[in-house]
Amino acid sequence: MGFAHNNVLHSNHFRKDWQRRVRTWFDQPGRKLRRRTARQAKAATLGVRPLTLLRPAVRAQTVRYNRKVREGRGFTLAELKEVGINRKEARGVGIVVDHRRRNLSEEGKKLNVERLKAYKAKLIVFPRNAKKPKKGDSTGDDLKAETTRVHLALPDPYVHEAPRSITGDEQSFEAYKTLRVARANARYDGARKIRAAKKEEEEANKKK
Repeated sequence: MGFAHNNVLHSNHFRKDWQRRVRTWFDQPGRKLRRRTARQAKAATLGVRPLTLLRPAVRAQTVRYNRKVREGRGFTLAELKEVGINRKEARGVGIVVDHRRRNLSEEGKKLNVERLKAYKAKLIVFPRNAKKPKKGDSTGDDLKAETTRVHLALPDPYVHEAPRSITGDEQSFEAYKTLRVARANARYDGARKIRAAKKEEEEANKKK
């Protein structure tokens, strides 16, 4: 290695024991096989139960990702109440419950209620004792129905519509202005109510 001009002298350490400082991944094919066999063993022990628990459909966080629908932690108590499922019963039939989560919109609540209803319609609860089925256990032809372990897919976040021409009302609609006016109304609502109450009080005093 040659040196030229008035530059900094190199101090390259080429004789480091680099092999001790390198993360290797030579066991990747073996781990892949181990994970697969573990999944198969788990599926065999589960019997006819679904491979995964049922979770709600929620919007991802922040403005950047909230157009995406993903699986949440668990269903709210309000959603379970709407369908008529007890929180303890839900845990026994593969439904995850999250007592912290709150429903912030009617659309989101309706979506998860429909999800629970679809799951409940397909659900088959085998009794521990076939001769003495308990309340909530499946009976009769339901026990002979074909079982599936397919996961209940997440709903489509958008309602797709066929292409059409833009209407006159849509062209004349001012979206930005509407949003700003709505924001201003929400912001000054309290002050306007106080002002109106004060004005009514003054008028009432004048009449006296």
